[in-house]
Amino acid sequence: MIPVFPDSKVALKGKKGLIVGIANDQSIAWGCARAFRALGADLAVTYLNDRARKHVEPLAQALEAPIFMPLDVMAEGQTEVVFERISKEWGQLDFMLHSIAFSPKEALHGRVVDVGRDGFLKTMDVSCWSFLRMAHLAEPLMKNGGTMFTMTYYGSQMVVENYNIMGVAKAALEAAVRYAAAELGPKGIRVHAISPGPLATRAASGIPEFDELMDKAQSTAPARRLVSIEDVGNATAFLALDGAKLITGGVLYIDGGYHIID
Repeated sequence: MIPVFPDSKVALKGKKGLIVGIANDQSIAWGCARAFRALGADLAVTYLNDRARKHVEPLAQALEAPIFMPLDVMAEGQTEVVFERISKEWGQLDFMLHSIAFSPKEALHGRVVDVGRDGFLKTMDVSCWSFLRMAHLAEPLMKNGGTMFTMTYYGSQMVVENYNIMGVAKAALEAAVRYAAAELGPKGIRVHAISPGPLATRAASGIPEFDELMDKAQSTAPARRLVSIEDVGNATAFLALDGAKLITGGVLYIDGGYHIID
């Protein structure tokens, strides 16, 4: 699906973006990457490990990504290597998409009050701190301003059954977005949390009874439909445009209005 904007094929021409979080063609990050590319942006794409590469590489090729690199944010130094290559080859970065989260099974499936320290730290490390680290590294490359995106979920604000410790991490992530937006705004850098409705992604498969959550969202949301990765991609890409230069620091819900329903 091609986003419908004026001069859509060139709206982001010459802009450079980093996409972190594509696992396969069902990933939210893939929907976003396609939208950015359709607007003319050049993309750097990362993949988690060798097992993931076979799924991600064909997608990176479809995006004509000139930079394709491994990135496991828990591996010491890998994040820095990615940004060093972007600095060397491009010398700039105009937008960055952080679409990763992780919680060990025992932490995610248990009560929040029972979570172990190790599980809590790993959840926060990947799901929140890695975004702040990327923001820190991206800042000097966004010399003419830019946009930073991360993915959140409604479970950050309300208790969603089975979302558990990930809800705590997403709440921290949304607070991080607000503080980063305040600190980076004077440099023309916008920071956004994107909150899609339930999607059948690989990441979501780890949440118990997720099918029931999707059914509830479809039957309850004012739009009476589930969101797609194309819906998320098009809305996210809009925020990277100059027309959105005064939008920052908030959470954009792309969920058919589900978040307004009790």
